[in-house]
Amino acid sequence: MAVNLSAPDPSSLASIAGVELGIAQAGVRKANRDDLTVLLLAPTASVAGVFTRNRFCAAPVTVCLEHLAQHTPIRALVINTGNANAGTGDPGMAAARLTCDRMAHELGCAAQAILPFSTGVILEPLPVDRIVAALPAAIANAAPAHWAEAARAIMTTDTIPKAASRTAVIGGYRVAVTGIAKGAGMIRPNMATMLGFMATDAAVPQTLLARWVREIADASFNRITIDGDMSTNDSFMVIASGAGALHITDGESTEALQLRALMTEVALELAQAIVRDGEGATKFITIQVESAGTAAEAAQVAYSIAHSPLVKTGPHSRRDRLRRNRRPRCPLGRCLARSRPGGPRGRS
Repeated sequence: MAVNLSAPDPSSLASIAGVELGIAQAGVRKANRDDLTVLLLAPTASVAGVFTRNRFCAAPVTVCLEHLAQHTPIRALVINTGNANAGTGDPGMAAARLTCDRMAHELGCAAQAILPFSTGVILEPLPVDRIVAALPAAIANAAPAHWAEAARAIMTTDTIPKAASRTAVIGGYRVAVTGIAKGAGMIRPNMATMLGFMATDAAVPQTLLARWVREIADASFNRITIDGDMSTNDSFMVIASGAGALHITDGESTEALQLRALMTEVALELAQAIVRDGEGATKFITIQVESAGTAAEAAQVAYSIAHSPLVKTGPHSRRDRLRRNRRPRCPLGRCLARSRPGGPRGRS
């Protein structure tokens, strides 16, 4: 059961002009389940993403990186749940590429304009024939208001769909930001077994959006951990549809900083929702590090605490074990001793 987390109210999720979401039942793993989602993007959209750093990344991650490197305007994202298409070798790569080819044929664009995403069980062949057969139904279902349906369709072992949305007036124009994510297990820094998709109707240059997505991920999805395991399919995508009135040209302008802050707020809510709904989670804990010399040092201290089984057993059993965790032999003690050479406990 999720920790203090409820399903999002569909009416609270703002539609994003220039982005339509369609859902279909492909029968990837289970019958009669929404398991295929497509995001159709306006020609004005710019897209950027960050992905797992796992050396054994899954086929769809490899294909996404290839397509983004070609700087072809992205026209659609295809997401399946039930099968991660990970550890599937050359057949998995062929399946990811075939998905892009068939989606491109449906939309009348280049295959490089399609980004594929998969999540679910690993080491099993992707039933690509079922996915491509369901693409027309997903496209026909596409509508701007289908964020809640998409949040549910990308779930795997999640117990609750995850979505967040914000609107604000920036530079005199109404701006909307909406995002969805899925998680559950293998959650750790450098992304997680998660997929995240966030969109705004503002126009943001591709080069600036590529920088923002890294900064936003570092402030949200790369600041969570559950079990310390790194996944093979992690992907966080940011879309700026360009269909709204706000156009960002200067990344340091007041409007740009306000928009980035709004997007970070949505991403942080999604990231925290993933932790609250982690597999087996019974507690949600925030670690705040003060007076660190650098951000990297603060992160080192925080993760040493968060990854310590000794620390985790304390809140779970409702016993205070922090005193024990000040000892030099514990992960926190080692980290502080390196960071603060004034003494074995790291006191400054």
